[in-house]
Amino acid sequence: MGKSLVIVESKAKAKTINKILGRGFTVKASIGHVRDLPKKLGIDTENGFEPTYVTIRGKGKVLKELKEAAKKSDMVYLASDFDREGEAIAWHIAELLKLPDDKVRRVVFNEITKRAILSAMEHPGKIDMNKVDAQQARRVLDRLVGYEVSPVLWKTIYYGLSAGRVQSVALRLICEREDEIEAFVPEEYWTIDAVFATAAGDEIEARLERIEGK
Repeated sequence: MGKSLVIVESKAKAKTINKILGRGFTVKASIGHVRDLPKKLGIDTENGFEPTYVTIRGKGKVLKELKEAAKKSDMVYLASDFDREGEAIAWHIAELLKLPDDKVRRVVFNEITKRAILSAMEHPGKIDMNKVDAQQARRVLDRLVGYEVSPVLWKTIYYGLSAGRVQSVALRLICEREDEIEAFVPEEYWTIDAVFATAAGDEIEARLERIEGK
């Protein structure tokens, strides 16, 4: 019977987790992302913005080790970080290693302690494709904005400026707000408040809101 393989992102975490899980497990690290968009656009804008991925340069050796370890294992646990980037890493690894559904599980460690790790291993789940899609959408938007808008900045302002999906929108909001401030024409107005005395000697405060229908 082969060991179970656990794949994390960090080499430092791998060593600690391996000590906790013991001999029945092999723990290896992907060292972050293993696949990304190519240097060119890498997005089919004519067909649903489908991304094309390539193996990140220098990750060939890492992937080879992961594939060999996966072949020797009965089960593969993907234990990348608990965020959309980590979920995407787990998905990319499963795709590249061509892991069948019955051989792959997703586990999440909220902390690197024996209790948290053993609890996570006892309650494995599946890759959350909603998080994967969210990461892919962010990456595609980064690429589209960066590749399409940055060259415009180079031509109109100066070379080297960058545009991003967040900073570009934030800059536009700031500029629009500044335009509104500069276009504002101040108008003089007054408020009228009064204090009235009743027949009983009490005081009533009032503000003029409308006079002669205005």
